[in-house]
This record gives sequence, structure tokens and C-alpha cells, in this order.
Amino acid sequence: MLTLDTAPRISEPDEVYARLIAAHEGLDDEASRKLNAKLILILANQIGDERVIGQAIELARSGVEKGSVE
Repeated sequence: MLTLDTAPRISEPDEVYARLIAAHEGLDDEASRKLNAKLILILANQIGDERVIGQAIELARSGVEKGSVE
């Protein structure tokens, strides 16, 4: 069984973050949500293992309360 790998693997995380933010420039809230959903599905397909995706969802959801993001 595969497990979620949370070890840092991105060599330039600030650059990746900047590209994510730039991708949202000029989009309204609905278009921004669609971009996020599409990106999530593309990356989930890249992972390809439903159990690992489920672990990632649980990790992302943990500690997040309505109206706040950590």
C-alpha cells in the first residue's frame, strides 16, 4: 500500500507558489475556484492512487475550520 509522501521534494517552492498565485491573476472568484479544481484533478490523476489521494485530502482538511485556512 502506498502512503502519502510529505517530505519536501520541490527544489524551488517559492517559485512554484509564485506561479500558482500568478495563475489566478485577473480571474474572478468563480474562475479561480475552477482553476483550483482543475489543477487538483490533474495532480490527483498524476498521483493515480485513490488511497494516497484520500490521505492528502485528510491532511489538507485537518485543522481547517470554516472561514479559516492554515
